[in-house]
Amino acid sequence: MKTMQVDLVRLDDDFHFQTTGVAGVKLDIDGSTDIGGHNAGARPMEMLLMGLGGCTAIDVIMILKKQRQRIDDFRITVSGDRPDTVPAPFSKIHLHYQLKGDLQADKVERAIQLSMDKYCSATAQLAPTAEITYTFEVAKNEESTA
Repeated sequence: MKTMQVDLVRLDDDFHFQTTGVAGVKLDIDGSTDIGGHNAGARPMEMLLMGLGGCTAIDVIMILKKQRQRIDDFRITVSGDRPDTVPAPFSKIHLHYQLKGDLQADKVERAIQLSMDKYCSATAQLAPTAEITYTFEVAKNEESTA
C-alpha cells in the first residue's frame, strides 16, 4: 500500500491556503468572494475536476505513445454538475477530449476507454457517486501547400 501526503498552510485570515504535494509543487486554494475568499486559488471542487482531467490525460497519452500515435495538441474540458444542497458532490461529470495530430480515432477512443474503465484512479474514486461520460474529437494536422 502506498501512502500519499499533501500539506496545507493557511496564508491569510480567510480561506487562502497553499498546498504542497509529494513532488514539492505548490498550489493555491481559496474560497469564492461569496464566502469571504479572495479568488487567490482554485476551489477544492475545481481541483477534483482538474485531478480527474490530469489523471486520464496522463493515461491516454501514455497509451497512445505506446501505439506510436503522434499527438501535436491535447486538451480536455471537464464539467461537473452538483446539486444546490450541502454537501454537494458531483452527480454528473463530462469530459471532452480534443486531440490533434497523426492519430487514428479508433485508437484514441480505445485509449480513453482504457483510462476510464481500468487505469484512472480519479475516475475510480468519483464513479461511485457521479455518472462520468466523455466525448472526443480528433483533428488532423493541416498539410501546408506552399
